[in-house]
Amino acid sequence: MEIQHNNNEKNGSFKGFSNGYKVGEMTYTWAGTNKFIIDHTEVSTDFNGQGVGKKMVLVAVDYARKNNLKILPLCPFAKSVFSRESSLNDVLFY
Repeated sequence: MEIQHNNNEKNGSFKGFSNGYKVGEMTYTWAGTNKFIIDHTEVSTDFNGQGVGKKMVLVAVDYARKNNLKILPLCPFAKSVFSRESSLNDVLFY
């Protein structure tokens, strides 16, 4: 699976693709210059339970680490990933 990142001044997304088909999307909104809010995660029902959502969250975390950013996970799914994975706390905005 491939994750594509799209970003502009106000918001962005991480989209998961498998064999050229979009199988998931996680959207975020910028909250200033150094943090973003994950506001929605959606995965195609055909790919539920296959780790698509978590992979998009982990790619977002990698992006945040590389760019010295913080993440506020308001989306219930993203919030659950952060609550289960203490190794992600370095990018978590409280």
